[in-house]
Amino acid sequence: MEPFFEFEKPIATLEKKLQDLRDLSKNENVDLSKEVTSLEKKLSQLIDETYAKLSPWQRVQLSRHPSRPYTRDYVDALFPGFMELQGDRTFGEDQAILGGVAEWPPAGATLKNGQERRSILILGHQKGRSTKERMERNFGMAKPEGYRKAMRLMKLAERTRMPILTFIDTPGAYPGIEAEERGQSQAIAESIRMLFGLTVPVVAVVIGEGGSGGALAIGVANKVLMQEYSYYSVIAPESCASILWSDSRLAERAADRLKMSPTDLVRLGVVDGIISEPKGGAHRDWPEAFRLMRESLSQTFEPLLQGGWETPEVTEVKPAAQSVKKSVSAKTKKAPAKSAAKSGAKTATQPESCVTSPSAAALKLRQDRFDKFRAIGQKAIAHGMEMTD
Repeated sequence: MEPFFEFEKPIATLEKKLQDLRDLSKNENVDLSKEVTSLEKKLSQLIDETYAKLSPWQRVQLSRHPSRPYTRDYVDALFPGFMELQGDRTFGEDQAILGGVAEWPPAGATLKNGQERRSILILGHQKGRSTKERMERNFGMAKPEGYRKAMRLMKLAERTRMPILTFIDTPGAYPGIEAEERGQSQAIAESIRMLFGLTVPVVAVVIGEGGSGGALAIGVANKVLMQEYSYYSVIAPESCASILWSDSRLAERAADRLKMSPTDLVRLGVVDGIISEPKGGAHRDWPEAFRLMRESLSQTFEPLLQGGWETPEVTEVKPAAQSVKKSVSAKTKKAPAKSAAKSGAKTATQPESCVTSPSAAALKLRQDRFDKFRAIGQKAIAHGMEMTD
């Protein structure tokens, strides 16, 4: 493959030599199997050595690789029956946010004994491949209507008791004037607040860039996972360097100080797990990346789907109070006989009402999510104070 970053060039050079050797063996009908095997071993060793010593800044670069699978790629591979839902019903459609309904478990996963397929809601940032797509998707930077669409679909998931799966891949929410005029910060805040209040399981996966409030707006979850070569941070390294040191060229230094890698964030308790990627990154082997994603999602999602959260508790409400009955009775005595009989019939056949409330398991999901992010906030404040020292 063509190298996109400087540290990939030695690998690309060796890959080209290997391909040339294979072509020569095939075209000239010469047995070069020993040479090919030897070069394959060298290539494998070089890939291991290169990606084992990546700096935080190189990991950030890798998370932005244009050949990495995006949200739609994972959705198409794992959830072929995905049905997209569009629009915020207020302003318009924002293609930077992908949302819709799919079936769980994902394609390729085996159903366990007694397990049935269920509907889930999928939300995710979506970038673009071509220049036209990138413009249409706004490079994965959502506007207020994108987050309001996400909230509309979250409400749908809450009403219909659908678990939620989100894919995070954005440098941040769109900072343009028109987005601010339409209430960007309010939309992000409301989305975060809504996620805190949901009583259905939520799992979030960072598959590339996880930048600022634009990522957190769909990232408040019971379990947060990160792919091996992704990052998750309150701010992009370039912006951080500009604010702290007035020089965006110090982005590499900022990336190191921000502790934005999956390993650092697991240690700090910000995320719950790391999803392994194929050797050299997800962009080098999409099928293997899909397989690893499916296995990790199954291991993380399945335990959350147990425990009766989907069944609300029903509370019976007794008929109206006795004083109200007496008042109604007094009125019917003064009314004509026919009217009294009619009114009495209605009172006699009035059914007992009931109300539904989230089950204890559902409330626990919500409380766990709140406690988790409150602790994260406390750690983030402490880390921020250390960083600026």
